[in-house]
Amino acid sequence: MTDADIERLATGFCACTLPKAQWTHGAHFATALWLILQRPDITPERDMPGMIRLYNESVGGVNSDMGGYHETITQASLHMTRVLIAELPQDATPAIAFAALMASPLGDKDWLFTYWSHATLMSVAARRGWVAPDLQPLPA
Repeated sequence: MTDADIERLATGFCACTLPKAQWTHGAHFATALWLILQRPDITPERDMPGMIRLYNESVGGVNSDMGGYHETITQASLHMTRVLIAELPQDATPAIAFAALMASPLGDKDWLFTYWSHATLMSVAARRGWVAPDLQPLPA
C-alpha cells in the first residue's frame, strides 16, 4: 500500500465517504498510522472513538452492545500501533510503517486473542470501555 493509498483511506474515513467494504482490518491500521504520523492536531486515543462511531453510522451501522464501536479493540490497536512506530526510523512514511505492521503479528486480524480471551474481549464491558488483557499484558 502506498502513502497515497493510505491517505485516501484515512481521509475517506475522516470524511465518512469511505465505502463500508473498504473499512477492513488493514484500513483500520492504515488510518491509525496516518493519523498518528500525519495529523498532530488529532489525538487518536481521544478522538478515534467518536470518529469511528460517526463513520459506522454514516455507512448504516449501529453502535450498540453487540456491534459497531469497540473501545478495548480501538485502544489496544492504537497502543500497539504506537509500539510499532517507536521501533521504526523517525522518518518512516505511512507506507513503510504499514508494511511493517502488516508483516508483524498485528497483520493477523486475530492478534488480540494473544492478549484477551474471546469471552473477555467480546464482552459488553470491553466494547463499552477499556478492559485490560486477561491472558498476558500488552507490550510496553
